[in-house]
Amino acid sequence: MNPSLLPHDLHSLLSATHSDPFAVLGMHEVGGHCVVRTLLPWADAVEVIHRDDATRSVRSEKIHAEGLFEADMGADAGRFPYRLRVTAHDGTQTEMWDTYSFPQVLGPMDVYLFGEGNHYDIYDKLGAHLREIDGVWGVAFAVWAPNAQRVSVVGDFNHWDGRVHSMRKLLGSGIWEIFIPGIGEGTHYKFEIRAHHGGLLLKSDPFAYYGQHGLLTASMVFDIKRYHWTDAEWMEKRRHIEWQRAPVSIYEVHLGSWARIPEEGNRYLSYRELGDRLIPYVREMGYTHMEIMPVAEHPFDGSWGYQITGYFAPTSRFGNPDEFREFVDRCHQAGIGVIMDWVPGHFPKDAGGLAQFDGTHLYEHADPRQGEHMDWGTLIFNYGRNEVRNFLIANALFWLDEYHIDGLRVDAVASMLYLDYSRNPGEWVPNCHGGRENLDAIYFLRRMNEVCYERFPGIMTIAEESTAWPAVSRPTYLGGLGFGFKWNMGWMNDSLRYISKDPVHRRFHQGDITFSLLYAFHEHFMLVISHDEVVHGKGSMLGKMPGDWWQKFANLRMYYAWMWAHPGKKLLFMGGEFGQAAEWDHNRSLDWHLNQFPEHDGLRRLVQHLNFLYKKEAAFYDLDDSYEGFEWIDFQDADNSVVAFLRKAQDGSTIFFAVNATPVARTQYRFGAPGEGWYEEILNTDAETYGGSNVGNYGGVHAESVGWQGRAHSICINLPPLGLIGLKWHPWGQPKTEPVLEIAGGARELGVSRGDPV
Repeated sequence: MNPSLLPHDLHSLLSATHSDPFAVLGMHEVGGHCVVRTLLPWADAVEVIHRDDATRSVRSEKIHAEGLFEADMGADAGRFPYRLRVTAHDGTQTEMWDTYSFPQVLGPMDVYLFGEGNHYDIYDKLGAHLREIDGVWGVAFAVWAPNAQRVSVVGDFNHWDGRVHSMRKLLGSGIWEIFIPGIGEGTHYKFEIRAHHGGLLLKSDPFAYYGQHGLLTASMVFDIKRYHWTDAEWMEKRRHIEWQRAPVSIYEVHLGSWARIPEEGNRYLSYRELGDRLIPYVREMGYTHMEIMPVAEHPFDGSWGYQITGYFAPTSRFGNPDEFREFVDRCHQAGIGVIMDWVPGHFPKDAGGLAQFDGTHLYEHADPRQGEHMDWGTLIFNYGRNEVRNFLIANALFWLDEYHIDGLRVDAVASMLYLDYSRNPGEWVPNCHGGRENLDAIYFLRRMNEVCYERFPGIMTIAEESTAWPAVSRPTYLGGLGFGFKWNMGWMNDSLRYISKDPVHRRFHQGDITFSLLYAFHEHFMLVISHDEVVHGKGSMLGKMPGDWWQKFANLRMYYAWMWAHPGKKLLFMGGEFGQAAEWDHNRSLDWHLNQFPEHDGLRRLVQHLNFLYKKEAAFYDLDDSYEGFEWIDFQDADNSVVAFLRKAQDGSTIFFAVNATPVARTQYRFGAPGEGWYEEILNTDAETYGGSNVGNYGGVHAESVGWQGRAHSICINLPPLGLIGLKWHPWGQPKTEPVLEIAGGARELGVSRGDPV
């Protein structure tokens, strides 16, 4: 045994338990001599070569059979840059830089801010990053594992041997780091962690930019800074948009099942293929935004992306990170915003993921009453831990920054807010005040929203929150959670319950479609028909409709138009726009062949026209969150299942909507009107072009000076069966506009009935 190495150090190195390998390996002064130690188990010989003077080389002595070498450079050598010439067991020779000759990469401020929970650019520091240090290119690795005995980087570059690249621990922070020269983009790697109890864990990088999926869970080095964006005009325009006062119509998409290639084994479309097909479709349909179900890396297809293991990596199912950037870029070029589902509420128990990352409950709560979702079999983040909160807030900023995402829809917010969410008495731990509110999660959500809006004005955050928690979409300085919008789950449940009933029974459930207006302006609401409504045996939207085939489509046309006329932004899940007949299945494509049938294509054209009409007429969206933008005309005629109301904009424009929720056409039905003038029929869901029976009003009606329903004027109109009509009010003296919109590059007539009234 070489006397310069203590037995304890030798044993610890060879057993891969040494907590400070930099203190032993690399170049050190020992007894007045300069020595270089290396640990290369696959090497037969190692020679130390001066970087600038190849003649100054020393052959290392193999001081242990398992690959520990030491070179004595002499008493007067001093410290100098060097390389290693390594002869492997098979006789091949390679030259490499010694990992243990490079200095610490992370600075003290990085360590301090992360520990404080305020390093919002931490994704530029932890993980794997291409770096040039002292003129040498390589990859700097860093990972947070405070309770580990030892952490190593293992990969295809070191035969997955945890003894070779043991990391340096930055005391007081729990961060381990190392710079490995000579490797680059595409390198596969993981972190091998020796837990405090001695067990070995093999973990994917929590901050990896790219990773394999499924059973192959290695992380991959990727150059995150290479892509050149071409959406500067979009990004600048976005900064100045107040989305609460703008039209927002969202197409919710699961990228893996929007369309597949059956001729090629039912394979996914790539990000680029989706760009070629999905983006033009969304643009033609008139949506303002596309919402993508979670795109972060996840191992199990059946989770639909909601059980994430790679929070900083877009899934490799459809391509690499730059190809996803290109997809977002192309969306912006087409005038489409991109919203991404974001899942900070829970994560899966996969062995290679965040669960018990360093052998302890690091990211999750240790107490299962706080740390486990019993319903989903997943784990709950410990929002009270600075580093965990930093991880999540930095992740939100990462997608907004590096991928130009326009909004984050935050999944399962209710499960975060309540300590007793889906738990029986005795299965949860009260907060410090004895209540059921999760104070740490509340602080996290508020801080996340504050930082996101501060750094990226013009984005939107959207809460999927299903309870009566107050002020979800109000600013934090007013006591709110700070979200831009909240999903209106109450409207969704009530309206679906109403619309699924046989029309003969709807008279007894009038309150289901009027109750939402009691609270419609308490939040910035988004009306949603999401993927959750067409899975788990709930059937498709078309399947929920009562009646015969014609009535099913008429009901659905009426329902969608009612949704667009109701205050609140809009979201519709893919397939719903053309009447997908089967329940959504993530394993197969939507049934696009249905659009060859007139009733399906008619429904699709109605949704298309609704979107363009919605964007054209400010009354649909301008005062979405104010009582000033809505006025009831009649909600009391439950016997006929008829309602009528006004939508208004700040510029005074007004649209009159009337709904007949029975299959009986009602002729010459009189409603009170806001004033004299011409009421132009700009929308009729019963128009023939949509597959309806063409009951209409000859393009509009004049108001009469007949008092009705407490108003000085009234209109007498024909209500189509299972239909909604929209009449734009043109007071006398105002010009009448033509009911024509620019749709996908050409003028197409809206669905305005010109047929004979019944």
